[in-house]
Amino acid sequence: VKLVESGGGLVQPGGSLRLSCVASGFPTRQYTLTWVRQAPGNDLEWVASIDSAGTPNYPNYVQGRFTISRDNAKNSWYLQIHSLVPEDTAVYYCATGRFPPWTPRGPGTQVTVSS
Repeated sequence: VKLVESGGGLVQPGGSLRLSCVASGFPTRQYTLTWVRQAPGNDLEWVASIDSAGTPNYPNYVQGRFTISRDNAKNSWYLQIHSLVPEDTAVYYCATGRFPPWTPRGPGTQVTVSS
């Protein structure tokens, strides 16, 4: 099983990013796919999930800024983030399952929101 994230970078407040995750070694179509993030000094934080039927689920703090999607044909899932704020700065990981421990995870992609 291997997960690889991409799409992170340095972005100004108010900007947008689209993160991607490509999985190999298992068929993603039957799993709930998830994004989590970890800011320096903090625990892993759940960001978004999408179940096998394509139904998304987000924590309340997302407030409509995050959109998760999946492409089973490509064994991939995505996270579109709008209206980025400095508090979104973190390493973003893709994983399977709605709940912890969210393992295995990929190496992560750094998102830095700063002017």
